[in-house]
Amino acid sequence: MLSRIRLELARTKDKPEGDPSHGYEFVAPLRPDGHIDAEAWKKARGRCRVRHFSPGREEMNGHLIHTKGRRWAFHYDESREPEEDEPGWRFDSHVFATGEYVSITEHDGVTRPFKVIWAKRA
Repeated sequence: MLSRIRLELARTKDKPEGDPSHGYEFVAPLRPDGHIDAEAWKKARGRCRVRHFSPGREEMNGHLIHTKGRRWAFHYDESREPEEDEPGWRFDSHVFATGEYVSITEHDGVTRPFKVIWAKRA
């Protein structure tokens, strides 16, 4: 079952209150325990879209991908082969449920924490 997930920047040194204007919304198949379902993703990968938003930057839209290294990442440039544009840190073992935290290495090479604001059925 596909779910829509919203992540917002969690507390960091530069943003002690976090930042709800910096984050991601994406679609992924979640198992009942909140983990991404890799087998279901294979059947629905075209519908597993991501939108990245951040102050002062143009929105980026792309796909959730599962790389050969068995890592989850966001891929934006569809004119080239999928690569780990923005890899998620251990997305395979994290639970995507309200209040949980995940980390993503963004385009600038910095790994930042994000809080799951909601995860609901799409």
